Amino acid sequence: MKENKNWGFFKDDGTEINPDLIAKPSLCVSCKKDNDPEQEVVCTLTRADQVGNEPFQCEAFKAKS
Repeated sequence: MKENKNWGFFKDDGTEINPDLIAKPSLCVSCKKDNDPEQEVVCTLTRADQVGNEPFQCEAFKAKS
């Protein structure tokens, strides 16, 4: 019997997304929200949504000071 997984990250078609396999763009590395546990889900979903799209864009970006 196939296990029905009900947590994690998924594409609209139900395909699971492994966040460890999504590259972190340089824009994310220079963002003050990088490594903020409260922003991790939003940031992961933003990166997953733009895989293969260049240039990477993030409306929530805030430069580190």
